[in-house]
Amino acid sequence: MADAQFDSALDLLRRLNPRDTKRNLQAITTIIPDLTEDLLSSVDQPLEIRRCPKTKRDYLLCDYNRDGDSYRSPWSNEFDPPLEDGTVPSERVRKLEVAANEAFDVYRDLYYEGGVGSVYFWDLDDGFAGVILLKKGVTPGAKSSGEWDSIHVFEATDRARMSHYKLTSTVILHLASENDSLGEMDLSGNMTRQVEVDLPVESDASHVANVGRLVEDMELKMRNLLQEVYFGKAKDVVGELRSLAPLSETNQDRANHIEMIKSMQR
Repeated sequence: MADAQFDSALDLLRRLNPRDTKRNLQAITTIIPDLTEDLLSSVDQPLEIRRCPKTKRDYLLCDYNRDGDSYRSPWSNEFDPPLEDGTVPSERVRKLEVAANEAFDVYRDLYYEGGVGSVYFWDLDDGFAGVILLKKGVTPGAKSSGEWDSIHVFEATDRARMSHYKLTSTVILHLASENDSLGEMDLSGNMTRQVEVDLPVESDASHVANVGRLVEDMELKMRNLLQEVYFGKAKDVVGELRSLAPLSETNQDRANHIEMIKSMQR
């Protein structure tokens, strides 16, 4: 029964507006509280921002830095609200986490020119895993808004002088605009891609460089795919469904076209 409810909940969330994922999750978990943990760990939702009370720096919230109702800051390695027995990475993995946060902070500034980024690592039996979070929002105007959320989850398995990386990337995009000529537009969706690769490792610092290249390549591919396929297809569909030219002008062009064809057939 529980598996059937879980599958039905996932199926329902896939059919609802991704912009309202958080609200829909809260509604489902209110009806079926037993599914709360499974749904929170399985469903990607728009990232939320919180400020670290110790360092005064913003960080992103997700299921990977959550312990109960508290969230761990990547800058101070402390939980907010405070948690005495919260799960934190080992000393080695924490050092990698700090280095990765510094590296991706530069990446965020260069590629996004703003926004917020956070990196969280945790230990595995045969290596470690982590998540890279990036969020950029357009400053909401009177009639427009937009948000981009990137969630990159990876596992690194040690193999002698090589390491096996498995990266799962999700992009959640929301765009909304309203004006007199266009009307009201709401374009929201998400995309998930996965890649596995073996890369050489000389030291722990190599992990940060390897993961950085994987994330950079994946984001470039997904960004191009969104631009060329999704936006291109949406533009074609809208162009077929709606014309900004007056109907009388369209009918006149069609009549001229038909008359030209007839004159060529004489």
